[in-house]
Amino acid sequence: MQPTATVLVYSDDSNTREQVRLATGRRPAPDAPLVEFLECATQAAVVKELDRGGIDVCVFDGESVPMGGMGLCRQVKDEVFNCPPVLVLIGRPQDAWLATWSRADAAVTLPVDPVEFAASLAALLRQKPALSA
Repeated sequence: MQPTATVLVYSDDSNTREQVRLATGRRPAPDAPLVEFLECATQAAVVKELDRGGIDVCVFDGESVPMGGMGLCRQVKDEVFNCPPVLVLIGRPQDAWLATWSRADAAVTLPVDPVEFAASLAALLRQKPALSA
């Protein structure tokens, strides 16, 4: 059985969540594990799922409302023990400094560029020591 990774995708916009799914496909790179998505549209749902555990990487939409993904990233980095890596989707390249402030492990701009996104996600997945089989 091939290893799988669980990727939590937070966005209040279903189109953004779909862009993430489509850019990833079944796996973001040939050497990356298969990906299963867990989608959340609210901050409360993200916190609940992170408390439950089993998340390998998070993707947070920095443009979400009422709580943006960068604020949420900073919150979970402070509050979640062994917080999984977080990739933040930013509205414009000039917002990269905010992604750094949020302690995101990576950032890509919206709309999602499939090649850039898949490469960033695959790099974060490779950092995980052991994924569920």
